[in-house]
Amino acid sequence: MKTISRLFLIAGMVSLSACAPSQKDSEVQNASKSENQVIETIMSRRSIRKYKQQPVEMEKLQQILDCGINAPNGQNKQSWEIRVVNTPGYIAELDSLNRSLALAKGIDASKIRHVSYGAPVMIFIANDPSYDFSQVDCGLLGANMILTAKSLGLGSCCLGGIARTMKLPEAESLLKRLDLPENYNLLYAISFGYPDESPAAKPRRAEKIKFVE
Repeated sequence: MKTISRLFLIAGMVSLSACAPSQKDSEVQNASKSENQVIETIMSRRSIRKYKQQPVEMEKLQQILDCGINAPNGQNKQSWEIRVVNTPGYIAELDSLNRSLALAKGIDASKIRHVSYGAPVMIFIANDPSYDFSQVDCGLLGANMILTAKSLGLGSCCLGGIARTMKLPEAESLLKRLDLPENYNLLYAISFGYPDESPAAKPRRAEKIKFVE
């Protein structure tokens, strides 16, 4: 609520500045930049691959999910299915299977990471292939959840490879337990938990942005 109140305060300041002298307008703009919690959250978010053994409160988890399903989506189709796993048993089974499959491929045991990087929560996201923009909508859904988690003091990490693992015959029972509609495709998962690391930002390639005249 403090974050929302601060954003409303900033919005009010900017609105009032329209009739103020140019110097005041400049001061308000500078204050807005430094106090904009949305921008701060986006710019400080990192993918977390090390977590504390601390459960995520149900209240925070519900906020993450509520913000996720309020993401923009084509024609309000909401062409996603979301499955929340926050019990150790399922994650332990999935991790054991993932490790066994990796070892069978000859991967060095020391290089095999925990399936959720040790996070206590995994959220699986599936899309409806019959709608051609469904994957875009599911991406927006995940982005909302990741940024909400950051704003609540939680870390997260997108897990794309796990969808491939879950579609293997060896994982059939685990996939079935997600109880997805028959026509839906498991797209990816996201791990959530309290971060136990503070990774530095990786450089972004600004030259990929071009303005078209």
